[in-house]
Amino acid sequence: MTVTRFAPSPTGYIHVGNLRTALMNFLIARKAGGTFILRIDDTDPERSKEAYVDAIKEDLEWLGLSWDRVERQSLRLERYEAAAQSLRDTGRLYEVFETPVELDLKRKKQLNMGKPPVYDRAGLALSEAEKDALRAERGGYWRFKLDQERIDWSDGIIGDVSIDAASVSDPVLIRADGQMLYTMASVVDDTEMGVTHVVRGADHVTNTATQIQIIQALGGTVPSFAHHSLLTGPQGEALSKRLGTLALRDLRAQGVEPMALLSLMARLGSSDPMELRQEMAELIEGFEIGHFGTAPTKFDVADLGPLTAKYLHGLPYAEVAEEIAALGVPADQAEAFWSVIHENIEVRKDIATWWSLITEGAEPVIDAEDADFVAEALALLPAGELTGESWGLWTAAVKDATGRKGRGLFMPLRKALTGMAHGPDMAALLPLLQVIKARA
Repeated sequence: MTVTRFAPSPTGYIHVGNLRTALMNFLIARKAGGTFILRIDDTDPERSKEAYVDAIKEDLEWLGLSWDRVERQSLRLERYEAAAQSLRDTGRLYEVFETPVELDLKRKKQLNMGKPPVYDRAGLALSEAEKDALRAERGGYWRFKLDQERIDWSDGIIGDVSIDAASVSDPVLIRADGQMLYTMASVVDDTEMGVTHVVRGADHVTNTATQIQIIQALGGTVPSFAHHSLLTGPQGEALSKRLGTLALRDLRAQGVEPMALLSLMARLGSSDPMELRQEMAELIEGFEIGHFGTAPTKFDVADLGPLTAKYLHGLPYAEVAEEIAALGVPADQAEAFWSVIHENIEVRKDIATWWSLITEGAEPVIDAEDADFVAEALALLPAGELTGESWGLWTAAVKDATGRKGRGLFMPLRKALTGMAHGPDMAALLPLLQVIKARA
């Protein structure tokens, strides 16, 4: 059984960078008929907020990224402590006491000597008496003792990876206050939850190397890892500083459609062309993790506008029938209304805007040079019920009366009736207009 997970920290809102990781793990699980776990990384009680947990779920539900079960790391602290004790018993977890200042001095000294800034394992040489004295003075924290050998794996995106553990500091797994850090909690969860595939950002590659050794030390099965490239801005600039403005809830508030966003993110950075999909099943079927590359991936939020509009233009009436009914559109006019306006909306809320224009009328836009022409034309507009033939008959009569034709004829009339220089086919829209303010 394929098992993947998305493990956000509830310390803020999900942004597009998080989404890339969540979506890839979701698609892998769904394509294989496996399990997708939402795992809330809330081991930091001070920074984790329940409001963010709710927001994470809300954002994923909006996107249609349904999970099979939810796990909370804050409820699994005993499991992490049991694993830590197991590592202590086998000599793989050892206590250290250096302060950040002391570690910084060590790093600078090593760099000055031309050596890699790797922790020197001084904690291993401490006697019990020395440890007791240091504990009385400051809190001790815990590092995992790496086997200093090469760590190899075949990455689902990068390919073959080999990292010399001797070039990496023994990772800190437990803070002085006893808090289990991400690496420890993640490894224990992946092992005990049977996670088979882990997709995450390329900034985790070195972390993956150390996690592989921890998994093996705990007797677990190493999952398949894949590290996707990091997002940049459209000019290749670092996107990390802007992620706070690219929260999913902000994109939702701007009217971005879920399938527009998902279609882009499911192909961004891959060798496959970006194709707008109308349904999740199409995304799942076409997803291949091995088609993604390692180069930094450019993301431009401006791409989401045209994709959202294109998605909405392709929606059948049945998909929006309830929304249209909720606006008060009579059942016998609803489908015709959607047929007329659907290719002229940019975001979903434009549906209501068009219905308001139809029922309440638009403020006419009449250029000074067209004022007399428009007045003469409106006098020729037939009274009573307008039909699909009314626009053609009316404009023909106006043409005969004024001599105007082409754009000079049609554009002033469109602007007078709708207040806009663009929009639906006027022959189809005119019969729907219940109020024409320019004629009043």
